[in-house]
Amino acid sequence: MADTVSDVIIRRLKDWGVTRVFGFPGDGIGAFDGALGKAEREGEGIEYIRPTHEEICALMATAHAKFTGEVGVCVATSSPGGFHMVNGLYDAQMDNQPVVAIVGQQGLASLGTFGQQESNLERVFQDVACYVQTIVSPAQAEAVIDTAFRTARARLQPAVVVLPHDVQAMKAVTPPVAHWVSRASRVPASSAITPPEEELRKAADILNAGERVTLLVGAGAQGATDEVLKVAELTGAGIITALRGKDVVPGDIPHHTQQVGLLGSLPSLHQMHECDTLLMLGTNYPYAEFLPETGAARGIQIDLKPEQLGLRYPTEVNLWGDVRATLQALIPMLEPTSDPSWQRTIADEMRGWEREEEAEAMAHYDDGANPRRFYYELNKRLPDGVIVTADAGTTADWYAHHLRFKRGMRGDLSGRLATMLAAMPYATAAKFAYPDRPVICTIGDGAFQMLGMNELITLKKYLGRFSNKQFVVLVMHNNDLGQVSWEMRTEDADPVWRTAQDVESIDYAGYARLLGFQGIRVEKNEDAASAIETALAYEGVTLIDAIVSRNIPPLPPDITKEYAKNTGLALLKGDPFEFDVIRDSATALATEGIERVKGALHLGRGGKHSDESQQ
Repeated sequence: MADTVSDVIIRRLKDWGVTRVFGFPGDGIGAFDGALGKAEREGEGIEYIRPTHEEICALMATAHAKFTGEVGVCVATSSPGGFHMVNGLYDAQMDNQPVVAIVGQQGLASLGTFGQQESNLERVFQDVACYVQTIVSPAQAEAVIDTAFRTARARLQPAVVVLPHDVQAMKAVTPPVAHWVSRASRVPASSAITPPEEELRKAADILNAGERVTLLVGAGAQGATDEVLKVAELTGAGIITALRGKDVVPGDIPHHTQQVGLLGSLPSLHQMHECDTLLMLGTNYPYAEFLPETGAARGIQIDLKPEQLGLRYPTEVNLWGDVRATLQALIPMLEPTSDPSWQRTIADEMRGWEREEEAEAMAHYDDGANPRRFYYELNKRLPDGVIVTADAGTTADWYAHHLRFKRGMRGDLSGRLATMLAAMPYATAAKFAYPDRPVICTIGDGAFQMLGMNELITLKKYLGRFSNKQFVVLVMHNNDLGQVSWEMRTEDADPVWRTAQDVESIDYAGYARLLGFQGIRVEKNEDAASAIETALAYEGVTLIDAIVSRNIPPLPPDITKEYAKNTGLALLKGDPFEFDVIRDSATALATEGIERVKGALHLGRGGKHSDESQQ
């Protein structure tokens, strides 16, 4: 049987290193799916993972790219399937991930004629993708696939290939040496970009002159951990990680103060207020109000995305380059500091902050368990090599505040898009990428109900192929879209509107047991540790249904007047949980205040850092 265009595309995918695609079938992509099936039967196929929804396919492809550094690939049928993938592709776009989507289309003759499931897919995907192209002839197929992969990898963005149904089954041709025909290369563009030496020297001079250097490290520094730590050692710098860069720097580095901003730590905020030099590494951190005041610090930024350089802070030097390669070229130009006082100050305050976080996790509330307690107990028991995902919402707060990743551990979430439900497809994709490693998904009940519950079905389908079957789903069950409820109060001074905010309560542990998994329901703080130990000891899927309070505030490290004022106004307008919110907020604030006083007294006995710790 002669090769078809679909056969050629499948071989080309393998040439680009693709071993797995996430797809959902349909008639618009039918001939391509048939070719995938034929390749599988002949032992030359690509692993085809079929979750329960096309949006999940795209999110899994994005997560695959994040966790492996490879190009993620998703496949869907024409219009409805392609439309479902858009959200996941925006996640890839906004978090700078290389993904290639192959989307079916009705036959060539139907284009522009208002046919069944025929729409202008190129126009639909034009905003989300860095490259969108329809394959309209066999001679064009290889060049389009190669361009999609090369562009996605070089620009760290999604690319979309539209594949009409009749073209999928056309007889393949070798691209001829002819006018209008491209004969493409299967070689990616090099991304180990380093800036010119004179620009590196400018950056080195600024860092060498700094007395209080801070590194803000993002996910773009993945793979450059040793270089980041070397720069911190030479410059005496403190380290802050953006939320998606959390796993780049080990959590046991004393001068690593974790995140900054609403989900961050007070030591990170103090670093930003007091540093005289800021080096931003592979981050597009979006909250400018938490960066130094203009002119307060000299700024340098290193990033592979040139359009994102100098965008968040008025930097003096913008280095377009790969973080690891650029730091390797920069390090020989740095002069070692002999003054460790900045790092020591940061480490001292961070120890106090950790005590405060522990106290907040141990606090008792009358209207449900403390969600912080589960993350605190989980952090103490994270197994080696674990991969942890978090969802958008308050789970991201607890993830940021309480989890500390050691070397070899990974963690991620939907960053700039912050889409709900991503934690489950992220975790499932991580399990496919690393079937020998434990995976933990932390998610709220609202996100879990969106599509997250579906992915327990996907796990049931594929569980047998994982050598390590440990997979833990930690559901924060508070019957509320918690983050949005708090945003209504703190941002808009509105009371919670239960018509929109309530989440229907169901037995999540029972649902897990229905599928043959281990389900554990937890209602008390003191049972959190044993539940997590039981889950981590189980060789299979465990769902922990954590019944937690909906009224515990995700407190920022520094409460602004606007935050306090808006919350007060919301309560005065008749918030349905007014009493519980006041009581639980008072408990959280009291715990926070007591620990800060203790920290101030502790540091005061040591002398020099007492003023700073009281800020």
